[in-house]
Amino acid sequence: MERYGTIIVGSSHAGAQTALALRQHGYDESVALIGRDVEPPYERPPLSKEYLARDKAFERILIRPRSYWAEKAIDLVLGAQVISVDPYLRRVILSDDRALEYRHLVWAAGGMPRNLTCQGKDLRGVHAVRDKHDVDRIMAELDAGARRVVIIGGGYIGLEAAAVLTKLGCNVIVIEALDRVLARVAGEALSRFFESEHRAHGVDIRLNTQVDCLAGAGERVTEVRLADGEVLPCDMVIVGIGIIPEVSPLADAGARVSNGVEVDELCRTSLPDIYAVGDCAARPNSFAG
Repeated sequence: MERYGTIIVGSSHAGAQTALALRQHGYDESVALIGRDVEPPYERPPLSKEYLARDKAFERILIRPRSYWAEKAIDLVLGAQVISVDPYLRRVILSDDRALEYRHLVWAAGGMPRNLTCQGKDLRGVHAVRDKHDVDRIMAELDAGARRVVIIGGGYIGLEAAAVLTKLGCNVIVIEALDRVLARVAGEALSRFFESEHRAHGVDIRLNTQVDCLAGAGERVTEVRLADGEVLPCDMVIVGIGIIPEVSPLADAGARVSNGVEVDELCRTSLPDIYAVGDCAARPNSFAG
């Protein structure tokens, strides 16, 4: 069985930066960085901006060059998913049944895109934006002629994708269930500013609007049906309605979990020698009241 001083679960920015910081501060024990993605660590924010717009090639959004990780003796365990954690044997089990032991574990798995629950959610042409593979599929459909795009969700992902796709010549409709975009993260003045800017560039923003279902021809989405009966023809749907913290293995192991795994001011979970950082961590000032 492979043993590591520190195992980091999650190969996006939080996990990669943890590995970098360990080496930068002289940590000399073995380090493994486990990621579901098959690519080496890369920045996620450019996926819905410069990468989708093809202003940046993939190599330019890598957090470090591919060779860096081996040079720093950081083992990349890619295309792998942790399905269970044993905090007493200090062991993680991967989806391929491999077992890895640790002295310290850092959980930086982020979150999975929240899925639609309505009929048609699994049709081809319905996309999330979480990783390179997601955006590559969107780009392939654009290359194949997709031009009518409905974006469900007026948060950062939805608005960023809307801006890029409009610039690329698509007809874009953004559907937001609340009465303003960015309602969960910005004040009303900022929301109205972004609504105005997007509309000025041709984005059709629909507020206070509910989706009833998606429908298609065969297995491909061709329209979004709204709760008021309106039908929006489309070639593609992008869903950006938030994320669900990816913490179930820690919850199953007994960690305290609310909207993410709860950590203290030093990022410690309730389990011994297990820490959590990034979108999956619920910090003291973010606990539910």
